[in-house]
Amino acid sequence: MEPKIIVDYLNEVGEGPLWHPYEKRLYWVDITGGKMFWYEPSTNTHDQFFEGKTIGGFTIQKDGSFLLFLENGSIASLKNNTMEYLVSEILEERGMRFNDVVTDPEGRVFAGTMHQNSDLALNGEKLGNLYRIDKDMSINKVLQGTKIPNGMGFSLDHKTMYYTDSGNKSIYSFDYDKNTGNISNQKSLITVPDGEGLPDGMTVDSNGDIWSASAGGYSLNQYSSSGVQKQSIKFPASMVSSLTFGGDNLDDMFITTIGGENKKDNGSGAGALFHLNLGVKGNPEFLSEILT
Repeated sequence: MEPKIIVDYLNEVGEGPLWHPYEKRLYWVDITGGKMFWYEPSTNTHDQFFEGKTIGGFTIQKDGSFLLFLENGSIASLKNNTMEYLVSEILEERGMRFNDVVTDPEGRVFAGTMHQNSDLALNGEKLGNLYRIDKDMSINKVLQGTKIPNGMGFSLDHKTMYYTDSGNKSIYSFDYDKNTGNISNQKSLITVPDGEGLPDGMTVDSNGDIWSASAGGYSLNQYSSSGVQKQSIKFPASMVSSLTFGGDNLDDMFITTIGGENKKDNGSGAGALFHLNLGVKGNPEFLSEILT
């Protein structure tokens, strides 16, 4: 089955798709425009519903609202289209922004930062950090020296956390303690060869396989939990950025892309939201439970 464009808002940096289990809608962002969108498969309708500052990522809270992870280490709650800052900034993260986030099995959030100039970030001139935000809103730095922190996920037994650093072209594994949220014993699991793009957003399916978007590689790649590549699906967009599973059976894949401002160079599907159904089921994304 070929990837199919279902919505095209010409996103400059389409990212972070999440399936909302209560609303039965797919949500995603355009990072640089600070825009948020939704798509409802049952009615084939869609809209942009929010625009603000740079949104690096978001989570869906247990009450159905959103947590937004923004620039300068700021974190905000978005309820009924009204944004309220919970963290105005993290001093160390001035000039930086959050890039990708994930909710863990216990409702905590892991969120990585990078420099707002992606070239400086990619070259390692300006390094960021990976944070864990606990349910009581305490913020803990768990990894330093990140280039472009990206897709994260968890093994089916919740004993391993996966973490992508696009700047290193690598997906890593950590031992993960669900009770404490601590990560340890970092290992390199997957390294993408030169010329095949950068690993970007990711998720884990119901078989435990890792699906990783390839920014610059025109593809979405499937790996086993041991890091062996199983298949590569090509897209008419150079920068495939992230994906999630959704739909009633969690077998619909929704994939975001980058570069809608220049389709000539980035591909005819650049900046669009794609749909794909390969008969593979995903897992429900965890809902954050951060005190607001």
